[in-house]
Amino acid sequence: MAARGLDAGPSDFSMANSGPRERRLAYLAWIAVCLIWGTTYLGIRITLETIPPWLMSGMRWIIAGTILGGGLLIRGERPPSARAWSGIAFLGVTLLVLGNGGVVWAEQYVPSGLAAVIVAASPFWMAGIEAFLADGEKLTLRTIVGLAVGFCGILLLVWPDLTSGTATGRGFIAGVIALQIACLGWSMGSSYSRRHARAENIFMITAAQMLAGGVMMLALGTLQGEWRGLHFSTRTAGALAYLSTIGALGGFVAYTYALRHLPVSLVSLYAYVNPVIAVALGVTLMGEPFDSRMALAAALVLAGVAIVRRSGKSDEPDKDKTPEGETVDGRVVRAAGASGSR
Repeated sequence: MAARGLDAGPSDFSMANSGPRERRLAYLAWIAVCLIWGTTYLGIRITLETIPPWLMSGMRWIIAGTILGGGLLIRGERPPSARAWSGIAFLGVTLLVLGNGGVVWAEQYVPSGLAAVIVAASPFWMAGIEAFLADGEKLTLRTIVGLAVGFCGILLLVWPDLTSGTATGRGFIAGVIALQIACLGWSMGSSYSRRHARAENIFMITAAQMLAGGVMMLALGTLQGEWRGLHFSTRTAGALAYLSTIGALGGFVAYTYALRHLPVSLVSLYAYVNPVIAVALGVTLMGEPFDSRMALAAALVLAGVAIVRRSGKSDEPDKDKTPEGETVDGRVVRAAGASGSR
């Protein structure tokens, strides 16, 4: 999630070096990314049935970070340098505590499918952050149009609850606000990681960020007294295990492999597939509501995202750069959450 430095150079990741077998495996990896990260929202919803949000998030990332970091240490990889830990801590806060923890907290009040749709609007925040940075990409007319279209979609999504004045409506609005904070955190962390990448093993840096963010969220849960409400069922324990392993690590590995052998423009399409999968699973397996108004709102949000993403490359890696250096930071959390989710 943070470093640009792998031993391999950019040419090692080019499609020209990918044979037919690697390409077929890469397409399977991309499908796996869509399925895994599309199911993490449902997994989060299930874990919340018996596990409080901050404790669940903390346990998830501590488990994932321990597995990944422990495996790397066994292989002889060195832990991050002392100088790297300030950046690791910052990214642990932005990408995991805000970016993932915000999604988990929000799913107490927002259906999992709608949460995935709203999280897909993260490029809106990325565009805004980049516009305010001296070396960032400035807003274009197309970007502004995309932001306006996406905002209309979000407004359409929340309007009935915004005007209802009921406790349920207020909870939904609080969840939507939490999701926007999550998007902001993810965008801040992604922007920071691009400008402060370190020449260290990205997988070890990722493990360290998982552990740092997990410990912070576990501390938050403790401060809020969540241990009193913690208990496990077979269903929630299974969902937590899925999120900690397949959702976090499986999605990360599949995404990295797909980026090595497929065009970034193709791999990035997972951002549009994930919400569709999340909505379908939420409706069919959890009985979550999804009417014509919500469908129109989701279409507007995704259309806005498409317009913003086409207006520039601020949220995608350049094709001549190591893919992991630009995107793994943010995308592995969406696996988590976001899933990897987020």
